Amino acid sequence: MRNISGFLFIFAQIKGIMGLQQDVMAAMKAAMKDKNQMALQALRAIKSELLLAQTSGTGDALSEADEIKILSKLVKQRKDSAAIFSEQNREDLAEPELAQAEVISQFLPAQLSEADIEAAVVKVIADTGAQGMKDMGKVMGIVSQQLAGQADGKTISSIVKQKLA
Repeated sequence: MRNISGFLFIFAQIKGIMGLQQDVMAAMKAAMKDKNQMALQALRAIKSELLLAQTSGTGDALSEADEIKILSKLVKQRKDSAAIFSEQNREDLAEPELAQAEVISQFLPAQLSEADIEAAVVKVIADTGAQGMKDMGKVMGIVSQQLAGQADGKTISSIVKQKLA
């Protein structure tokens, strides 16, 4: 996890009004200059997933929502892998996964606090008139769409269950 914080600082300065692919390419250049292999691996994974999504056959450009879904998926994969490695007492494998997740998450919108998520859930429950656990799917769909990329699905789910119980 050598020099990951230095890379993130440089990346924060680079990131501006460019699109995601340009941000990734600029960050890749910075990671190459810093000789930061961990960040470079994560950035190459992002680039690969974006290219796969673009060439999937639809012919449409990726929307910002699609990009957020891809990035969220990559972060989740790495966190899940790190959790499995930690369970097996393989911290040497878990640390790089967490470092890559940290690099990838820099491209996601700022994450909301639990209080903000809870406020959004309460508002959706009030707006939809949800009554009990039978309406959980409806509430989850609306809240997940509203908070796409800004909140983890597990956190949203636990708050919705808590409020509907």
